[in-house]
Amino acid sequence: MTLTQATTPSPEDNLPQALIGLAPLMRQAFSGVDLRPFGTRLVQRATQYPRDANTLMDLSTVLQLIGNRELGLAAQAQALKLQQHYHLPAATGHAGIRLLAIVSAGDLMANTPLEFLIEESDVALDLLYVAANLPLPSPLPEHDLVFVALGESDQNRPLLEHIAQQAKSWSRPLLNAPERIAHLSRTGACALLGAATGISTPVSVRIPRATLEQIADKELAMSAVLPDGDFPVIVRPVGSHAGQGLDKIDDADAVKRYLHTAAADEFYVSRFVDYRSEDGQFRKYRIILIEGRPYICHMGISQHWMIHYLNAGMTDSAEKRAEEARFMADFDTGFALRHAPAFKAITEALKLDYVGLDCAETADGKLLIFEADNDMIVHAMDPVDMFPYKQATMRKIFDAFHAMLLNAIRRGRCNDIENE
Repeated sequence: MTLTQATTPSPEDNLPQALIGLAPLMRQAFSGVDLRPFGTRLVQRATQYPRDANTLMDLSTVLQLIGNRELGLAAQAQALKLQQHYHLPAATGHAGIRLLAIVSAGDLMANTPLEFLIEESDVALDLLYVAANLPLPSPLPEHDLVFVALGESDQNRPLLEHIAQQAKSWSRPLLNAPERIAHLSRTGACALLGAATGISTPVSVRIPRATLEQIADKELAMSAVLPDGDFPVIVRPVGSHAGQGLDKIDDADAVKRYLHTAAADEFYVSRFVDYRSEDGQFRKYRIILIEGRPYICHMGISQHWMIHYLNAGMTDSAEKRAEEARFMADFDTGFALRHAPAFKAITEALKLDYVGLDCAETADGKLLIFEADNDMIVHAMDPVDMFPYKQATMRKIFDAFHAMLLNAIRRGRCNDIENE
């Protein structure tokens, strides 16, 4: 099924539809296409053929892309009752690499978005879902190597432990060890990176709502909770993403106002670091480490401290885009070289084959780490006419990812020969 098909399913269509997958659907949404008519057609097909899991999974993606997260997750749950394993063939028509990704149920930010990394390649992707009621099958689907794509979360922690136990008996190469992903909570990553060379990582503490209420009522000092600072602080609900519920808090009264709008039971708190450049603008970078080497994904420039690329005004400013283009062109010989000891320390601390960093530079030249995650979005969907410089930059990331897969397969074959 394609986005252009407009007919209602007929009895002759009573065959499982090929999975469209996240990348083509998000690319359409990103370019402004209204996915609601296509979602309606998917609903029609799912109603007529309720055991077509691929249709249900694509419907889940479309619903989430148009803002119906809960309905989307319900469609996903229905799909997973039917099958655990989903297949996306290689774009080239020939599978040079069979990549098995272990993923979790959840929204579009729950897993490493591998589909964007392998677009137009010879990688055939198999998505194997795990959940509390959906353990890993034995044997696994045929594959050349396994990539653990689950992001760290309270929900996923038991699943990561389950995968780690099962992986002990696997013979094929494994990338992104699940026990290492489990350390990527905000407190865990902070603990791993706190003493690393050339890095600034404000201590992040996880506290219950009752503690924040005590601070709001001035019964408890913020400095009693936060070992390395005081107001102003950054507060966010545990489990939140993309800046949801994220705020800068300047005093106890502001904590009280924040709690009136935040319904979460637990929060992460860390001291606020003013990372403005000399021109008064904030600059935040998304960098991907692949086999320890840094690759720039994007740079957001904003007058506000909370930067997301989509709200940084990059499409509205040719000057910002020109600066990003220069930064990307000089990244390897500039930023990456300047922070090489920090990237080396991060790689050694996290011990992940693939991980993303949202970061900045402090006034004294350190690498300020906001977040380290394996599930950050990495894509080449920005309009080519407006961001022509990004295509080559993103191609470097995709090529490095492909090379990492090949390197892992080769290492696995060498190990097989040595063990014979």
